[in-house]
Amino acid sequence: MNDEASNMSMRKFLKQVGVTSQQAIERQVREGGMTSGKLKAKVVLTIEGTDLTHVVEGEIDLG
Repeated sequence: MNDEASNMSMRKFLKQVGVTSQQAIERQVREGGMTSGKLKAKVVLTIEGTDLTHVVEGEIDLG
C-alpha cells in the first residue's frame, strides 16, 4: 500500500463527503423553510466488504 497515494485518495473522498453533505443540508434547510432551531444529524460510514460501521451524531444550530 502506498501511504501517500492512499492518504490523498482518502482526503479526496472525505472532501467530497463534506462538500456534498453540506450542500444537501443547506438544500433541505432552504426547501423546508427552516430559519432557526437545531437539527439532529447522523452520518453512517460503511466500507463494502468489511465490518466497519462508523457513526457520527451531532447537532447543527441554525441560529
